Amino acid sequence: MDLSSFSSSLIVDAHYDLLMDVARLRRQGETKVIERFYLDDLRAAGVNVLVCSLFVSSEYIPEMALRVALEQIGNLHAEMRESPGKFALCRTAAEARRVVEGGGIALFLSFEGVDPLGASLQLLSVFYELGVRLIGLTWSRRNFAADGCHFHPLEEGQTGGLTAFGVALLKEAERLGMIVDVSHLNDVGFEDVFRFFGGPVIASHSNSRSVCPVARNLTDDQIRRLAARGGVMGLNNSTSFVRQDDFPPDEPRWLGLLKHAHHVVDLVGEEHLGLGLDLCEFSKPEDCRTHSVFPTYRHVVPFVEALRREFPAGAARGILGENWMRVLETLG
Repeated sequence: MDLSSFSSSLIVDAHYDLLMDVARLRRQGETKVIERFYLDDLRAAGVNVLVCSLFVSSEYIPEMALRVALEQIGNLHAEMRESPGKFALCRTAAEARRVVEGGGIALFLSFEGVDPLGASLQLLSVFYELGVRLIGLTWSRRNFAADGCHFHPLEEGQTGGLTAFGVALLKEAERLGMIVDVSHLNDVGFEDVFRFFGGPVIASHSNSRSVCPVARNLTDDQIRRLAARGGVMGLNNSTSFVRQDDFPPDEPRWLGLLKHAHHVVDLVGEEHLGLGLDLCEFSKPEDCRTHSVFPTYRHVVPFVEALRREFPAGAARGILGENWMRVLETLG
């Protein structure tokens, strides 16, 4: 397959749990993890900008959340020392473009749940100094800032939106110039973000609830509000967010994801759509094979080609990367 055209433009994946798996492998004694296990697949797919989430598994909550997140950032710095020039931590869109122009992969850091902060507002600025520029208040569980949106119905008490601490975090994030991510927030929390936060808002890895009616996806009204703020929604490859029934055995699964793409473009325009694939090939290999559209980044290639066929050239460039870069350009 000819991949030469992939180098002509940016391809941004706005959500990947890369550092969680890097930490696991480095604890086992591995080095140059990104270079040895990930780089070839990323390049095969043409992905040259990647937002790496700081995700903390529930087994480490609450006592070890801060340590785990700091370990993930420390591991990234160790990886950059071991593989100089191949990838770099970026804090602005301009830095990312320079890294890509030099042949490297640009990495950004994002909270997937602010569990590492505990209830300390001051720690947000510490993580900002360490390079974190995007902030998702929750994963799919409750923390000091807000309630998350569960994947499946769960027996629990009443849910709510943002706490007082969550509102304070939004105001601090706005002061710092961070981007807020509403993926994994419940509907009440989504409303609170638009009430209390005046900065850029994205949904890094969520699909359309009209196409696939699950709570983790966004309603049409939510997508419109995101677009009105100039935000972008990243297509998520999890099959449970793509369709509720079985995939036809005689067609590629990515056709279901293409349906979400067309719905969003018809609803708000192509400038508010991107990729937030949330692949899990190393961290959860069995789940990835059975519950993902794309088992690996190499399998993303036909979908990228389909987007380039289905949409005009300028629209395809936006969906594949430039829409995310427009939001990242709001970073100081």
